[in-house]
Amino acid sequence: MTLNKQQRAMRKLPLALVFSAAIITSSISTSLYAADEGVIAKVGNEVITKQEFEIAKENMGRQFQQVPAEQRDALILNTYVDIRALAQKAKAADLDKSDEFKTKLEFSKNQLLYQIYFENEIFTKITDEDLMADYKKQIAELPEKEEVHARHILVKTEDEAKAIIKELDGDADFVELAKAKSTGPSGKAGGDLGYFQQGQMVPEFEVATFALKKGEYTKEPVQTQYGFHIIKLEDRRQVEAPKFEAMKEQLRQEKMRDVYTKTLETIKDDIKVEIVAEEFKEKKAEEVKADDKETKKAK
Repeated sequence: MTLNKQQRAMRKLPLALVFSAAIITSSISTSLYAADEGVIAKVGNEVITKQEFEIAKENMGRQFQQVPAEQRDALILNTYVDIRALAQKAKAADLDKSDEFKTKLEFSKNQLLYQIYFENEIFTKITDEDLMADYKKQIAELPEKEEVHARHILVKTEDEAKAIIKELDGDADFVELAKAKSTGPSGKAGGDLGYFQQGQMVPEFEVATFALKKGEYTKEPVQTQYGFHIIKLEDRRQVEAPKFEAMKEQLRQEKMRDVYTKTLETIKDDIKVEIVAEEFKEKKAEEVKADDKETKKAK
Protein backbone atom coordinates (compact mmCIF):
# COMPACT_ATOMS: atom_id res chain seq x y z
CA MET A 1 0.00 0.00 0.00
CA THR A 2 1.41 3.43 -0.95
CA LEU A 3 0.77 6.58 1.03
CA ASN A 4 -0.18 9.88 -0.59
CA LYS A 5 1.41 13.19 0.47
CA GLN A 6 -1.32 14.03 2.97
CA GLN A 7 -1.10 10.64 4.62
CA ARG A 8 2.68 10.89 4.88
CA ALA A 9 2.36 14.38 6.39
CA MET A 10 -0.18 13.05 8.89
CA ARG A 11 2.16 10.29 9.99
CA LYS A 12 4.86 12.85 10.70
CA LEU A 13 2.60 14.73 13.12
CA PRO A 14 2.73 13.85 16.82
CA LEU A 15 -0.32 11.77 17.73
CA ALA A 16 -1.20 14.19 20.52
CA LEU A 17 -1.35 17.02 17.99
CA VAL A 18 -3.77 15.14 15.79
CA PHE A 19 -6.00 14.29 18.74
CA SER A 20 -5.96 17.80 20.18
CA ALA A 21 -6.82 19.24 16.79
CA ALA A 22 -9.60 16.72 16.44
CA ILE A 23 -11.14 17.54 19.77
CA ILE A 24 -11.27 21.25 19.09
CA THR A 25 -13.42 21.25 15.93
CA SER A 26 -13.57 20.68 12.16
CA SER A 27 -12.01 21.59 8.80
CA ILE A 28 -12.14 21.14 5.01
CA SER A 29 -9.95 21.21 1.88
CA THR A 30 -9.99 24.13 -0.58
CA SER A 31 -9.36 21.65 -3.38
CA LEU A 32 -12.87 20.25 -2.82
CA TYR A 33 -14.68 23.57 -3.04
CA ALA A 34 -16.15 22.57 -6.38
CA ALA A 35 -18.59 20.27 -4.57
CA ASP A 36 -22.23 21.30 -5.03
CA GLU A 37 -24.18 23.50 -2.61
CA GLY A 38 -21.30 24.02 -0.18
CA VAL A 39 -20.96 20.32 0.65
CA ILE A 40 -17.32 19.36 0.34
CA ALA A 41 -17.26 15.90 1.87
CA LYS A 42 -19.61 13.13 2.97
CA VAL A 43 -19.14 10.76 5.87
CA GLY A 44 -21.82 8.08 5.78
CA ASN A 45 -25.15 9.89 5.70
CA GLU A 46 -23.67 13.10 7.05
CA VAL A 47 -22.09 16.00 5.16
CA ILE A 48 -19.25 18.38 5.87
CA THR A 49 -19.92 21.93 4.68
CA LYS A 50 -17.73 24.81 3.64
CA GLN A 51 -18.98 26.72 6.68
CA GLU A 52 -17.64 23.98 8.95
CA PHE A 53 -14.33 24.21 7.12
CA GLU A 54 -14.03 27.94 7.83
CA ILE A 55 -14.73 27.37 11.51
CA ALA A 56 -12.25 24.53 11.57
CA LYS A 57 -9.50 26.54 9.89
CA GLU A 58 -9.93 29.24 12.48
CA ASN A 59 -9.64 26.75 15.35
CA MET A 60 -7.28 24.11 14.01
CA GLY A 61 -5.07 26.03 11.61
CA ARG A 62 -2.38 26.99 14.10
CA GLN A 63 -1.84 23.40 15.15
CA PHE A 64 -1.03 22.41 11.56
CA GLN A 65 1.32 25.30 10.76
CA GLN A 66 4.24 22.90 10.47
CA VAL A 67 2.52 21.31 7.46
CA PRO A 68 3.26 22.92 4.04
CA ALA A 69 0.51 25.37 3.10
CA GLU A 70 -0.44 23.49 -0.07
CA GLN A 71 -1.15 20.34 1.97
CA ARG A 72 -2.65 21.89 5.10
CA ASP A 73 -6.33 22.12 4.10
CA ALA A 74 -6.44 18.58 2.76
CA LEU A 75 -4.75 17.31 5.91
CA ILE A 76 -7.25 19.09 8.15
CA LEU A 77 -10.08 17.67 6.05
CA ASN A 78 -8.71 14.15 6.44
CA THR A 79 -8.41 14.69 10.19
CA TYR A 80 -11.97 15.96 10.44
CA VAL A 81 -13.30 13.09 8.35
CA ASP A 82 -11.67 10.74 10.87
CA ILE A 83 -13.33 12.66 13.68
CA ARG A 84 -16.74 12.44 12.08
CA ALA A 85 -16.34 8.75 11.36
CA LEU A 86 -15.43 7.99 14.97
CA ALA A 87 -18.19 10.29 16.18
CA GLN A 88 -20.74 8.26 14.21
CA LYS A 89 -19.51 5.09 15.88
CA ALA A 90 -19.72 6.83 19.26
CA LYS A 91 -23.33 7.82 18.60
CA ALA A 92 -24.17 4.30 17.51
CA ALA A 93 -22.84 3.13 20.89
CA ASP A 94 -25.01 5.78 22.65
CA LEU A 95 -21.94 7.53 24.05
CA ASP A 96 -23.64 10.85 23.32
CA LYS A 97 -26.22 9.92 25.95
CA SER A 98 -23.64 9.31 28.69
CA ASP A 99 -23.27 11.64 31.68
CA GLU A 100 -19.62 12.20 30.79
CA PHE A 101 -20.53 13.43 27.32
CA LYS A 102 -23.31 15.68 28.59
CA THR A 103 -21.06 17.25 31.21
CA LYS A 104 -18.24 17.92 28.74
CA LEU A 105 -20.69 19.19 26.14
CA GLU A 106 -22.11 21.69 28.63
CA PHE A 107 -18.62 22.89 29.45
CA SER A 108 -17.76 23.27 25.75
CA LYS A 109 -20.99 25.18 25.09
CA ASN A 110 -20.28 27.61 27.92
CA GLN A 111 -16.70 28.07 26.78
CA LEU A 112 -17.83 28.76 23.21
CA LEU A 113 -20.48 31.24 24.36
CA TYR A 114 -17.83 32.97 26.45
CA GLN A 115 -15.54 33.26 23.42
CA ILE A 116 -18.29 34.57 21.15
CA TYR A 117 -19.41 37.10 23.75
CA PHE A 118 -15.84 38.27 24.26
CA GLU A 119 -15.35 38.77 20.52
CA ASN A 120 -18.71 40.44 19.89
CA GLU A 121 -18.99 42.58 23.00
CA ILE A 122 -15.36 43.41 23.76
CA PHE A 123 -12.81 42.77 21.00
CA THR A 124 -14.76 44.08 17.99
CA LYS A 125 -15.96 47.16 19.87
CA ILE A 126 -12.44 48.46 20.49
CA THR A 127 -11.78 50.98 17.72
CA ASP A 128 -8.62 52.64 16.46
CA GLU A 129 -10.06 55.90 17.83
CA ASP A 130 -10.14 54.34 21.31
CA LEU A 131 -6.54 53.21 20.94
CA MET A 132 -5.41 56.60 19.66
CA ALA A 133 -7.00 58.29 22.67
CA ASP A 134 -5.13 55.94 25.01
CA TYR A 135 -1.94 56.51 23.03
CA LYS A 136 -2.14 60.29 23.38
CA LYS A 137 -2.84 59.99 27.09
CA GLN A 138 0.14 57.69 27.67
CA ILE A 139 2.48 59.82 25.57
CA ALA A 140 1.45 62.95 27.47
CA GLU A 141 2.29 61.21 30.76
CA LEU A 142 5.73 60.02 29.65
CA PRO A 143 8.60 61.83 31.40
CA GLU A 144 11.01 63.66 29.14
CA LYS A 145 14.12 61.63 28.45
CA GLU A 146 17.44 62.70 27.02
CA GLU A 147 19.85 60.61 24.99
CA VAL A 148 23.42 61.31 23.96
CA HIS A 149 25.64 60.38 21.05
CA ALA A 150 29.20 59.69 22.17
CA ARG A 151 32.53 58.30 21.04
CA HIS A 152 35.26 56.88 23.23
CA ILE A 153 38.81 55.65 23.14
CA LEU A 154 39.54 52.71 25.44
CA VAL A 155 43.05 51.83 26.61
CA LYS A 156 44.51 49.62 29.32
CA THR A 157 46.42 52.14 31.44
CA GLU A 158 45.86 55.62 32.84
CA ASP A 159 49.17 56.83 31.40
CA GLU A 160 48.09 55.80 27.89
CA ALA A 161 44.82 57.66 28.35
CA LYS A 162 46.56 60.82 29.58
CA ALA A 163 48.91 60.73 26.60
CA ILE A 164 45.94 60.56 24.21
CA ILE A 165 44.26 63.50 25.98
CA LYS A 166 47.42 65.55 25.39
CA GLU A 167 47.23 64.70 21.68
CA LEU A 168 43.60 65.83 21.63
CA ASP A 169 44.57 69.05 23.39
CA GLY A 170 46.96 69.56 20.50
CA ASP A 171 44.07 69.34 18.02
CA ALA A 172 44.54 65.69 17.06
CA ASP A 173 41.51 64.10 15.42
CA PHE A 174 39.45 62.04 17.90
CA VAL A 175 38.14 59.64 15.26
CA GLU A 176 41.58 58.85 13.87
CA LEU A 177 43.03 58.36 17.36
CA ALA A 178 40.20 55.97 18.22
CA LYS A 179 40.85 53.96 15.06
CA ALA A 180 44.56 53.78 15.79
CA LYS A 181 44.66 53.29 19.57
CA SER A 182 41.32 52.17 21.03
CA THR A 183 41.22 48.55 22.21
CA GLY A 184 37.42 48.52 22.31
CA PRO A 185 35.26 46.93 19.60
CA SER A 186 34.05 50.38 18.51
CA GLY A 187 37.60 51.48 17.71
CA LYS A 188 37.34 50.59 14.02
CA ALA A 189 34.31 52.86 13.78
CA GLY A 190 36.18 55.77 15.31
CA GLY A 191 34.92 54.93 18.80
CA ASP A 192 31.32 55.59 17.80
CA LEU A 193 28.81 54.32 20.39
CA GLY A 194 25.72 55.81 18.77
CA TYR A 195 22.90 57.24 20.89
CA PHE A 196 22.17 55.88 24.36
CA GLN A 197 20.12 56.83 27.40
CA GLN A 198 20.87 56.83 31.10
CA GLY A 199 20.96 53.33 32.50
CA GLN A 200 22.48 51.74 29.38
CA MET A 201 26.15 52.19 30.24
CA VAL A 202 28.24 51.43 33.34
CA PRO A 203 27.73 54.20 35.94
CA GLU A 204 31.21 55.79 35.79
CA PHE A 205 31.08 56.06 32.01
CA GLU A 206 27.52 57.37 32.03
CA VAL A 207 28.11 60.08 34.64
CA ALA A 208 31.13 61.41 32.77
CA THR A 209 29.35 61.40 29.40
CA PHE A 210 26.18 63.19 30.49
CA ALA A 211 28.28 65.86 32.23
CA LEU A 212 29.89 66.88 28.94
CA LYS A 213 28.71 69.61 26.59
CA LYS A 214 28.35 68.96 22.87
CA GLY A 215 31.81 68.77 21.25
CA GLU A 216 33.68 68.36 24.55
CA TYR A 217 35.85 65.41 25.59
CA THR A 218 36.89 64.31 29.07
CA LYS A 219 40.01 66.08 30.33
CA GLU A 220 40.79 63.23 32.73
CA PRO A 221 40.69 59.48 32.02
CA VAL A 222 37.48 57.76 33.10
CA GLN A 223 38.15 54.40 34.73
CA THR A 224 35.67 51.53 34.47
CA GLN A 225 35.90 47.76 34.77
CA TYR A 226 36.98 47.68 31.11
CA GLY A 227 39.94 50.05 31.39
CA PHE A 228 40.48 53.79 30.91
CA HIS A 229 38.29 55.86 28.59
CA ILE A 230 38.49 59.20 26.88
CA ILE A 231 34.93 60.19 25.97
CA LYS A 232 33.71 62.76 23.47
CA LEU A 233 30.12 64.00 23.34
CA GLU A 234 28.92 64.36 19.76
CA ASP A 235 25.28 65.28 20.39
CA ARG A 236 22.42 65.26 22.89
CA ARG A 237 18.69 65.29 22.15
CA GLN A 238 15.27 64.52 23.61
CA VAL A 239 14.12 60.94 23.10
CA GLU A 240 11.29 60.70 20.61
CA ALA A 241 8.07 59.11 21.85
CA PRO A 242 7.26 55.74 20.25
CA LYS A 243 4.95 55.93 17.23
CA PHE A 244 1.31 54.89 17.46
CA GLU A 245 1.75 51.95 15.11
CA ALA A 246 4.60 50.59 17.22
CA MET A 247 2.39 50.66 20.33
CA LYS A 248 -0.91 49.72 18.72
CA GLU A 249 -1.00 46.02 19.65
CA GLN A 250 0.18 46.69 23.18
CA LEU A 251 -2.53 49.36 23.52
CA ARG A 252 -5.12 46.92 22.20
CA GLN A 253 -4.14 44.27 24.76
CA GLU A 254 -4.27 46.80 27.58
CA LYS A 255 -7.65 48.07 26.38
CA MET A 256 -9.06 44.55 26.13
CA ARG A 257 -7.94 43.76 29.67
CA ASP A 258 -9.49 46.98 30.93
CA VAL A 259 -12.81 46.51 29.12
CA TYR A 260 -12.90 42.82 30.03
CA THR A 261 -12.41 43.57 33.74
CA LYS A 262 -15.07 46.30 33.78
CA THR A 263 -17.50 44.14 31.80
CA LEU A 264 -17.08 41.26 34.24
CA GLU A 265 -17.57 43.56 37.21
CA THR A 266 -20.82 44.84 35.72
CA ILE A 267 -22.07 41.35 34.90
CA LYS A 268 -21.19 40.01 38.36
CA ASP A 269 -23.07 42.91 39.94
CA ASP A 270 -26.18 41.69 38.11
CA ILE A 271 -25.64 37.95 38.57
CA LYS A 272 -25.31 36.44 42.02
CA VAL A 273 -22.11 34.40 42.24
CA GLU A 274 -21.58 32.16 45.26
CA ILE A 275 -18.67 29.82 46.05
CA VAL A 276 -20.29 26.88 47.85
CA ALA A 277 -17.39 24.46 48.49
CA GLU A 278 -15.69 25.30 51.79
CA GLU A 279 -12.15 24.51 50.56
CA PHE A 280 -12.50 27.11 47.81
CA LYS A 281 -13.92 29.66 50.23
CA GLU A 282 -10.82 29.24 52.39
CA LYS A 283 -8.55 29.55 49.36
CA LYS A 284 -10.30 32.75 48.33
CA ALA A 285 -9.84 34.20 51.84
CA GLU A 286 -6.11 33.39 51.73
CA GLU A 287 -5.76 35.12 48.37
CA VAL A 288 -7.50 38.24 49.70
CA LYS A 289 -5.15 38.35 52.70
CA ALA A 290 -2.13 38.00 50.41
CA ASP A 291 -3.43 40.83 48.23
CA ASP A 292 -3.90 43.03 51.32
CA LYS A 293 -0.28 42.41 52.38
CA GLU A 294 1.03 43.32 48.94
CA THR A 295 -1.08 46.48 48.93
CA LYS A 296 0.30 47.54 52.33
CA LYS A 297 3.87 46.91 51.11
CA ALA A 298 3.26 49.08 48.06
CA LYS A 299 2.04 51.92 50.30
